[in-house]
Amino acid sequence: MHKTPDFTAPIFLNDPAAALLQVQRIYHDNVAFLRQAMRDFVGGGDFTHARVRACYPYVRLHTHSVSRQGSSNLPLSRLSYGFVAGPGRFETTLTRPDLYADYYLEQFRLLLANHGGELEVGTSTQPIPIHFSFAEHDHVEGSLSVERRAFMRDVFDLPDLTAMDDGIANGTHEPKPGEAHPLSLFTAPRVDYSLQRLRHYTGTAPEWFQNFVLFTNYQFYIDEFIKLGHAEMAKPDSEYVAFVEPGNVVMRRTGLAAEPGDELGHAPPRLPQMPGYHLMRADRSGITMVNIGVGPANAKTITDHIAVLRPHAWIMLGHCAGLRTTQQLGDYVLAHGYVREDHVLDEELPLWVPIPPLAEIQVALEAAVADVTQLERSELKRVMRTGTVASTDNRNWELLPFHHSHSTPERRFSQSRAIALDMESATIAANGFRFRVPYGTLLCVSDKPLHGEIKLPGMANHFYRERVDQHLRIGIRAIDLLREGGPDQLHSRKLRSFSEVAFQ
Repeated sequence: MHKTPDFTAPIFLNDPAAALLQVQRIYHDNVAFLRQAMRDFVGGGDFTHARVRACYPYVRLHTHSVSRQGSSNLPLSRLSYGFVAGPGRFETTLTRPDLYADYYLEQFRLLLANHGGELEVGTSTQPIPIHFSFAEHDHVEGSLSVERRAFMRDVFDLPDLTAMDDGIANGTHEPKPGEAHPLSLFTAPRVDYSLQRLRHYTGTAPEWFQNFVLFTNYQFYIDEFIKLGHAEMAKPDSEYVAFVEPGNVVMRRTGLAAEPGDELGHAPPRLPQMPGYHLMRADRSGITMVNIGVGPANAKTITDHIAVLRPHAWIMLGHCAGLRTTQQLGDYVLAHGYVREDHVLDEELPLWVPIPPLAEIQVALEAAVADVTQLERSELKRVMRTGTVASTDNRNWELLPFHHSHSTPERRFSQSRAIALDMESATIAANGFRFRVPYGTLLCVSDKPLHGEIKLPGMANHFYRERVDQHLRIGIRAIDLLREGGPDQLHSRKLRSFSEVAFQ
């Protein structure tokens, strides 16, 4: 016996707001049905021979021409997204229309402005896994016996990894005969999977994430970001409205009242694996900062999941090994190319794919260094060098044989013209390229192992105190400049493939 919610027939709409409202209605009805069924199941209801299923909403576009019809007062042709490549049927499943309301509304608006006609909105055949229907603070499985939890698999749909791979983003997805082309990089189950992972890894809910993201590989940067966040909250005229820490601990700006749900936040007994902090603006254009720790595996993991939030940019701020004799400790490195010896993305993004610098990010970072350091161009070149950054998955690369080997680290770095080495930057840039998220890297030289200047505790602590605050302020200033330019100028056509999805 199948238990399903009342079916909502597809409708055709030419108004973006009406399309969003219909998506919200379908999603709400289906999730409410699942939650009630789960409450009944936990309460001991009889589900013998029952199968409970509810499905995601979808949006579909039918086009019959390769041409677009943007209105004369709307510069749609400059955008790298918002349109499909040619005639056909294009669709995607959608989730969390509360969280993605503004995003979906903008994508619908662009599709209708570019192609005219109508959007079809209906109920898909893609089941919503029961785990993805839970509310933020639901912990229902803990209320079940082992036998009841095992029986749950027979009653409800569970997450299906075959429905959430990254073939679309990787450019390897090929629709089957009669199947629609994708409208977005991520299906609804893939999005829901990442939203759950973000809670786990960062200790904060996806609702707090902002559209500009800073990554770092040292807690020192986070300590300074926390100080800055608290200071901003003490200013009644701050452009930021809240500061959120792991455990969903919310601090509102002075003069703003607490909002419903703020009281549910509690500092965790220990920090999560990659703690996230959010300096929020009312329009979500604030700054999220995540300490990804050390290594390319963490860098890939967190960017795999943050990508589903469709941020406007992410930037790596961290420390690196300087590879040139002319560099000094504390100098900055602005990456314009990457040597990928991190290996974590070799299957998804082959090494022959170049990872290009993005002019908008590069210009903003260079201008930010100049603004914060107050150095003129000749002096600026003395403390900041632009060049190739190598990323490795071997933290102890210095211990590899340097002699009597066909290829040594030193030789490869020299042949690639690398000027700095770390373990995360190439991964973050490569995943930005893969997921069409504008990316950039500004590193700070903290040691020079090829030249005998290795990190020692006392020297490192002094260096961190001297440089971290300035480096962080540079990253924040770069985001200010990117925000002022607007997202329309930021999303580069360099990141879009021949046959690209329409959603940003």
